[in-house]
Amino acid sequence: MKENKYSAIITAVGMYVPEKIYDNAYFESILDTNDQWIISRTGIKERRILETGATSDLASNAALDLIKAHDVDPEEIDVIIIATVTPDMLFPATACLVQEKIGAKKAWGFDLSAACSGFLFAFQIGCSLVESGQYNKVLVIGADKMSSIIDYTDRNTCILFGDGASAVLIEPSEDKSVGLQDYILGVDGSGKNALYMKGGGSLYPPTHKTIDDKMHYLYQDGKAVFKVAVKGMADVSYELMQKNNMSAEDVAFLVPHQANLRIINATAERMGLSKDKVMVNIEKYGNTTAATIPLCLVEYYRDGKLKKGDKLILSAFGAGYTWASTYIVWAI
Repeated sequence: MKENKYSAIITAVGMYVPEKIYDNAYFESILDTNDQWIISRTGIKERRILETGATSDLASNAALDLIKAHDVDPEEIDVIIIATVTPDMLFPATACLVQEKIGAKKAWGFDLSAACSGFLFAFQIGCSLVESGQYNKVLVIGADKMSSIIDYTDRNTCILFGDGASAVLIEPSEDKSVGLQDYILGVDGSGKNALYMKGGGSLYPPTHKTIDDKMHYLYQDGKAVFKVAVKGMADVSYELMQKNNMSAEDVAFLVPHQANLRIINATAERMGLSKDKVMVNIEKYGNTTAATIPLCLVEYYRDGKLKKGDKLILSAFGAGYTWASTYIVWAI
């Protein structure tokens, strides 16, 4: 299947979530909602909130956790790719800020915006850079401070999102039986009106009016997104299995984007997977956008649940619309 000399494998992982917790009781105290409704509709019990700092702080802490846990020399990192929709600022890129904070003096890097599919898009690019033979260490980080763009008077959206970051280091291997095996990526711009943040870009630069009209907050048509996401994430995951002649028995874990437990369950059902083969931590963190998939990987790896040789299907669906499914074989 692969013509490249090298396979791209994950060799190190790291994560960071803030200490501050917004549990469902907090939202009961400020909104007309309740714990039972939130859990039944989303599966979320808690989410982490970064009170001071920005996305670069989340991302750099995740990177430093990786560096410490796996004894990585930051000066050996070649490239830094940050998947985020909440950059510290439009420019410079958050990757530049992280590069300085972690001491990766020889690295270049950039940000990638693909919403909830951002990590898988960034991961694919990182793998391609490694497979090309040009780079030996590519750091891919999914990081979002979603609390910075959430309207906490909107009960339909504020209960869903949290802050967090997670990082993976990609390196080359001559063993093509491990690492990235296949992927499907896609976008559909017709979904632009269902999930967006209109203010702050060149279309609607910041003005008193954009602020008064709450254009700098995330907007989501929940019913429209849910309907498309259930089908989209399930279909692309099943398609990738079919493409690689995989059965449910072959898959060690589905690693789904943690947007909504009902979407996760629908995807697993479409793939024929039992619940014990699905990575889930949405109850603790909510939707951290680009950070959800790598957060699952780190936690399951550190808990000893993820073993070398495990076949994983990583899957996401997000604003754009964007979608992605990636097949990897765990290498550490």
